Amino acid sequence: MTQPGLVGATTVTRAAVLGAGTIGASWTAWFLARGMTVTVWDPRPEAEAYVRRSIADAWPAMARLGMVANASPDAWRFCATAENAVAEAEFVQENAPERLAIKRELYARLDTAMPADTVLASSSSGLIMTEMQAGLRTAARFAIGHPFNPPHLIPLVEVVGGRETSPETVKWCMEFYHHIGKRPIHLRKEAPGHLANRLQAALWREAISAVVSGLASVEDVDTAISAGPGLRWAVMGPHMTFHLGGGEGGITHMLDQFKPAFETWWASMTTPAFTEETCRQLIDGVAAEAHGRSVAELVRDRDALLLPLLELVAKRDREA
Repeated sequence: MTQPGLVGATTVTRAAVLGAGTIGASWTAWFLARGMTVTVWDPRPEAEAYVRRSIADAWPAMARLGMVANASPDAWRFCATAENAVAEAEFVQENAPERLAIKRELYARLDTAMPADTVLASSSSGLIMTEMQAGLRTAARFAIGHPFNPPHLIPLVEVVGGRETSPETVKWCMEFYHHIGKRPIHLRKEAPGHLANRLQAALWREAISAVVSGLASVEDVDTAISAGPGLRWAVMGPHMTFHLGGGEGGITHMLDQFKPAFETWWASMTTPAFTEETCRQLIDGVAAEAHGRSVAELVRDRDALLLPLLELVAKRDREA
């Protein structure tokens, strides 16, 4: 469906990626696997080589998960400026550093450089679009399109508009991300950290408290999630999980039975401070849990388990 004044959400063939670190390079691989041509910009001297390596590393996974027939890992070029990168783009995925001043400076440059029918979505993990788009002539075409790392594997994208974002832009983003194989969700209002990161932050707060209080080690806290509720969360979220926890009575029985217990647990929870000692406990605990594996090795091990899980979820969705 073509929104008034915007290119068709399901007909995009030219995407621009601004900021080509971990997230931007991963987005580039995904867009290429969807058959798009991609222009990439990043001010770092090493960025072009990094993107090239990242695409090569991601491409086997893209092939395994499925890509369009005309997909090419070479259908991209690096641009000297952000303005050049967006000049002919039908969609822009912005991944600049998570600093409001940097985003606003970049957006001011794009305000006159982007084509009149192009949408920009920011990968910002927690900034507020209303603050980023303020004063822009093209503010109506700016929205949050926050992925989860790595975007070429994890399907979730959080879409939320700012105060000046048009409803058409939000609808366009939802349709675009769905069309390219993502699982977009529409957040009804802005909040620092959006939704999924707030959920992660709440869990990590209690995970850190468990370590600081001596309840469990870093490794045992991680095992408590990865070998327990984390396995269920890959299939369904917390509300549906607790619905099943209520047995035949579902969520109604679960609430009747367990709401006093949850209220007691919540009352006992505390917010830890990131003191030097707390940070050292976390750093040492993660090092012990990694058992000498490098970050690259940990990523390899994660993706080796993540890929078959994604294939199972995709199969379920196709048959639903």
